[in-house]
Amino acid sequence: MQNTFFHIDVNSAYLSWSALKRLEAGDTVDLREIPSIVGGDMQKRHGVVLAKSIPAKKYGITTGEPIVNAMRKCPSLFIESPDHALYHRRSQELMQFLSGICPEIEQLSVDECFMDFTPIQNRYSSPVAAATLIKDEIKERFGFTVNIGISNKKVLAKMASDFRKPNQVHTLFTGEIEKKMWPLPVSSLYMCGRSSSQALGKLEIRTIGDLAKTDKSIIASHLKSHGILLWEYANGIDDSSVLSTPAEAKGIGNSTTLPSDLIHREDAFRCLLSLADSVSARLRDAGQLAGMISVEIKYNDFQCASHQMMLPSPSCTSRIIYESACRLFDELWNGAPIRLLGIRSSKLVDQSEPTQLSLFDLVPQAAENPVLTSGCQAATPSREKLDALDRTLDSIRQKYGKDAIIRGSMLPDKPPHH
Repeated sequence: MQNTFFHIDVNSAYLSWSALKRLEAGDTVDLREIPSIVGGDMQKRHGVVLAKSIPAKKYGITTGEPIVNAMRKCPSLFIESPDHALYHRRSQELMQFLSGICPEIEQLSVDECFMDFTPIQNRYSSPVAAATLIKDEIKERFGFTVNIGISNKKVLAKMASDFRKPNQVHTLFTGEIEKKMWPLPVSSLYMCGRSSSQALGKLEIRTIGDLAKTDKSIIASHLKSHGILLWEYANGIDDSSVLSTPAEAKGIGNSTTLPSDLIHREDAFRCLLSLADSVSARLRDAGQLAGMISVEIKYNDFQCASHQMMLPSPSCTSRIIYESACRLFDELWNGAPIRLLGIRSSKLVDQSEPTQLSLFDLVPQAAENPVLTSGCQAATPSREKLDALDRTLDSIRQKYGKDAIIRGSMLPDKPPHH
């Protein structure tokens, strides 16, 4: 039986949920029917468009652009401040409702999720009929609309949900790729950010079809592993399944929203080092070893991306987690400014369980990380020495406070000499 996946995405979630709140309070104007946006304080860093109405879109207003730019395009624009507590509550209500239909739900963000429709598809006459019922029930029950994409591949379901909006159901099965997806601009491909689309444009790759038909080795030579991923998505290649158990329930992680956008690789590595120290310390405190590490990036346009890898052997060592995170970052980052970074560990095993050593645990290696080595080549200490170092640092911080000892690379830059 062929797998069937739904991707369910709330139409302009923040604005829809804010509009409903105002209507419930007695407001006679529906924000969804006038030029309006949800955005932050223009005097603060978050002064950008978080969501827009369809009338606002007609003025050329885009998600992620500064509010001052949006106001120039539409001087009569109505601006609603975000209410994240409301959005969290609405999201929970939606996910609980969808889980009642099918428990195989993988939430991607506050307003979107995947559903593995396969286990329940025999209850309905067709996937389209089921998706239409779900879409209509959401509108009747909650008052907002969703788009639902349907496919036999997760990435294609995600692409399908971005077709014409709002309140629509679209299919994009493997056999429909050439007709429905290949004519689209390459920038509309999932995970193809601005820098990737610009790099592909230099190769005269304008559409998703152009990318799909290009030799994979050519793409890899310019965009490395991320280019291979894009080429696979353009051809509908995606064997991932719905992960219905939240990562938090079976892993340990940490993320940070940055005070200013990161644009340099070295600065991102410093942030990853701090996160790796935190995650590894929590693993040791829980008596756990991580078998898998994943890195999450949220860009300044609020697009999210993540990548994961298995470790050669389970570990809670800060350096191993950090260097793995750096490799993942290099494979994942598209060059755009970064708003949030996160590291998460999963496939945990108890520290008392025996683990199999890899060749990398036995052979000294050269460190190649700019934050740890400042460009120098140095022999990597043994795993036992790294574990002992981490535990020593843990004991010092427990006794004298977390800031009692910090890495030199985490110190602020010295002021210039006068």
